[in-house]
Amino acid sequence: MNTAGPLSHVKVLDLSRILAAPWAGQILADLGAEVIKVERPGAGDDTRSWGPPFLKDSEGHDTREAGYYLAVNRGKRSITISIDKPEGQAIVRELAKRADIVLENYKAGTLARYGLDEASLRKINPRLIYCSVTGFGQTGPRRDQPAYDFLIQAMGGLMSVTGEKDGKPGGGPQKVGVPIVDIMTGMYAAVSVLAALARRNETGVGGNIDIAMLDVQVATLANQAMNHLVSGKVPRRNGNAHPNIQPQDVYACADGEVILVVGNDGQFAKLCQVFGHPEWIVDERFATNAQRVRNIGELSALLKDAFGEWERDKLIDALDVAGVPCGPINSVADVFKEPQVQAREMLRHVPHPAGVEVPLVASPIRLDGDALPIRSAPPLLGQHSDDILSELGYAPADIIELRAQEVI
Repeated sequence: MNTAGPLSHVKVLDLSRILAAPWAGQILADLGAEVIKVERPGAGDDTRSWGPPFLKDSEGHDTREAGYYLAVNRGKRSITISIDKPEGQAIVRELAKRADIVLENYKAGTLARYGLDEASLRKINPRLIYCSVTGFGQTGPRRDQPAYDFLIQAMGGLMSVTGEKDGKPGGGPQKVGVPIVDIMTGMYAAVSVLAALARRNETGVGGNIDIAMLDVQVATLANQAMNHLVSGKVPRRNGNAHPNIQPQDVYACADGEVILVVGNDGQFAKLCQVFGHPEWIVDERFATNAQRVRNIGELSALLKDAFGEWERDKLIDALDVAGVPCGPINSVADVFKEPQVQAREMLRHVPHPAGVEVPLVASPIRLDGDALPIRSAPPLLGQHSDDILSELGYAPADIIELRAQEVI
């Protein structure tokens, strides 16, 4: 196994905070890149304080490391820099000279005030790939406005198709339970910078990338967007039922709930056999997926009775044998007890400077059959400031003076 990672030759200057762009930086770090995270002296990334919960130290006391921050920053090095001071701007420029990629998520135009925008930094490093992640992008009437995941889920249509049907108990707009727009924006940003790296290998020239959270949410409306565009109908919230494939929903067994995910006619036939109702297979109301979608009300009533006759675990086992996707609705705690998750080693424990091991969720990427290593825990605020400045040629006395001036 190559523990260095396929991006071990790549240097990333991460000027971002919160989640979307830092998620991209974490992906690059997982793949082996050196990621230097620039944070505000004394405060750091906003997510450091987004708790409780906070990581506890070896004596059981809360640290300053919130779970939110720990989820997004493994494998990075942290340096504190006041970018509003000329000395701080000079440090950032020195880092940019040595970087392959810059990640930033300031409001459009903010970094230009400090001479740290794409045009300024590419003058000193033409090979630089400069990726800007914002709520609304570098153009358009909302370019100057801030945004958060919750707002973009609403504006981008996701909440209009998420949640129980209107008129039912619990109906109404509902956000996804994780900051999915931030996460997907980070994924798109990571893909984009890797594409730009591949292009630079051919041309020798860097470039700029403009990623907007609203654009990402519109793009990831996926089948719901196309359902509307080809039919003219506006998709609505449909609870857990799938709008295009049936039966897919939550069903109640005698002792608990399960999800059923039938993806094709063959799986539906197997489901009917397990339930002892082969006549459903040839029933013209249910024989094809299109007919099942049109007649899901009638089918769901039949399935409700069928599920109610089974104990949950016995039914899951029977459907597993038959090849019909079905499973329990796990809590987050249950997820990490799931044998498949354990077999894939998705939970790791990594030494942390607080004197404890921090539990971290691993990258899902596997290369040549190997899981990616976690090279280090999310860093303490400014943990690597002195080391990074020394690598840039700053003498110990210079570093002391920078700290006295509150530059770092």
